[in-house]
Amino acid sequence: MRLDALHLNTPLLRAAPGLFPQPEVWLKMDALQPSGSFKLRGIGRLVQQAAADGAREIVCASGGNAGFAAAHAAGALGLACTIVLPESSSAAVAEKIAARGASVLRHGAVFDEANAFAQALAAERGATYVHPFDHPLLWQGHSTLIDEVLEQGLAFDAVITAVGGGGLFCGIVQGLQRHGLHHVPVIAVETLGADSLSQSLQSGHAVTLPAITSVATSLGARRVADEALRLAQSHPTLSLTVTDAQATQACVRFADAMRVMVEPACGAALAALSVHAPALAGFKRPLVEVCGGIGVSLALLQSWA
Repeated sequence: MRLDALHLNTPLLRAAPGLFPQPEVWLKMDALQPSGSFKLRGIGRLVQQAAADGAREIVCASGGNAGFAAAHAAGALGLACTIVLPESSSAAVAEKIAARGASVLRHGAVFDEANAFAQALAAERGATYVHPFDHPLLWQGHSTLIDEVLEQGLAFDAVITAVGGGGLFCGIVQGLQRHGLHHVPVIAVETLGADSLSQSLQSGHAVTLPAITSVATSLGARRVADEALRLAQSHPTLSLTVTDAQATQACVRFADAMRVMVEPACGAALAALSVHAPALAGFKRPLVEVCGGIGVSLALLQSWA
């Protein structure tokens, strides 16, 4: 099986006129991955390596999207799969993951507690632990989105992405640097209440948030990966924040204009183009990573609207 066989080369679309203040915005549509989000790029690669190494079961802690991707990948490769969700993840997300054949456990109020439990459980069972955002193979998998965009010939001048634990950010920076695009900045967007990268950059060292208070639970890592902070300090990076309301309204506008539903974690990146239009005015052809997410429904979109 090819290493990239589990994820799709997703469409690269120009944003609908009027969706953003900027006249030309391009969208990498990872919301259309089989797992509903970009996570399948990196998680798929990690699970494939686990299978190649002889694993029979994987264990992953997740706020939702990584768990869904892990369940999808494990199912495709015939591995048993256990996903540990924190209590902050919705019942709907747990049901979607279970429907993919994974065993779903609940532990802890936030991701960090679920993750510690998952690591201990994997060690106890002799299973392979799959981290949702902090692993070099995972970053390598996420970096393929940059390869795909460049293969289509798009000359973008910035990449806008949401940041949670920082795995996607690491992959994007690695992809840019692999192609000699060290000068192309990454706009790293977080919601207030889940802004560990922003606070870490302001402080000059890794900051662990006391709690996650944002509705964008997929961004709910209290501390970003050390590699994400290192890259944000060394690669041209603009750290921005938006409110929950701005993120959810961006989801509604995106669904109206592009006919695709995304969750607030993705809405954060979409919102930045309008909320921080003056700061981004210098970019003529920004690329937005539409990371997607399974934590969205018609009912939620209607409530946000």
